[in-house]
Amino acid sequence: MTAPLLITGGSGQLALALEAAARRPVRRVGRPEFDFDKTETLVRTVQEIAPAAILNAAAWTAVDLAESEPEAAARANRTGPAVLAALCAEGGIPLLHVSTDYVFDGLKGAPYVETDQTRPTGVYGRTKLEGEKAVLSLCPQTIVLRTSWVYSPTGKNFVRTMLNAAHKAPALRVVGDQIGCPTAAADLAEAMLAIVDTVLTEWRDDYAGVFHAAGTGATSWHGLATAVFEEAAPFGHPMPRVDAITTADWPTPAQRPQDSRLDCDRLEAVFGVRLPDWRTSLARTVEEIKSAEVALTPQRT
Repeated sequence: MTAPLLITGGSGQLALALEAAARRPVRRVGRPEFDFDKTETLVRTVQEIAPAAILNAAAWTAVDLAESEPEAAARANRTGPAVLAALCAEGGIPLLHVSTDYVFDGLKGAPYVETDQTRPTGVYGRTKLEGEKAVLSLCPQTIVLRTSWVYSPTGKNFVRTMLNAAHKAPALRVVGDQIGCPTAAADLAEAMLAIVDTVLTEWRDDYAGVFHAAGTGATSWHGLATAVFEEAAPFGHPMPRVDAITTADWPTPAQRPQDSRLDCDRLEAVFGVRLPDWRTSLARTVEEIKSAEVALTPQRT
């Protein structure tokens, strides 16, 4: 019997996308049976499933809340992943660990490569960076994938937030001076599964380390919001006015990186993987969301 892939993250958008795209047996786990706050649940889960590899899509992603709950963020982003890495090392299996563009301060002025100096500006980015270092030090078959601005047809994400907001207000204010690479969860899942197929065929030492894995191309939050409504317009979705504002106009507890574009050339060079253009994937995602809404709408007879 083929050993399954263990996917962490419960009902999170990336975990669901991984399960949906998987071409081999998988086990998707989440709280309460798998809880980073309870080490014994991690050990028990890994021992019971005996996976071929672990894809860690679980994390504390509430960026602003992390500022007031740093210990909880650290358990989810550093301590829990460290336990997983140790278990992977013990079992001699690969670990794919998802990290974030928030490990950078966004002041470079050009897309970040993997070797650029990290300088997180908040608790979320700091704990994710600590998690990167922990898993890399504990398991020699660790691949860290930094991604950014993840969205999908399900869950809580910027694309769905914008679509919902359009039903409530004729005009929206969206930050226009922060730049990044929007990433569809489905695209990131496909990339991760392609990597797993490669490393499970034959492990090479150059597979280990940090890679950037984000949608191709970049935009601002304002640009992304505008694109969301352009894609939704053919479905009769409300088209609010979208006004660009500055970061200073929208203060938040956590400081966001100003320009967190990720250079993903290394991922393609080593694994032959490059994620699609963000605008193409956005169109597909908006279509999925709107089609699901139609399917759920009672039809008049």
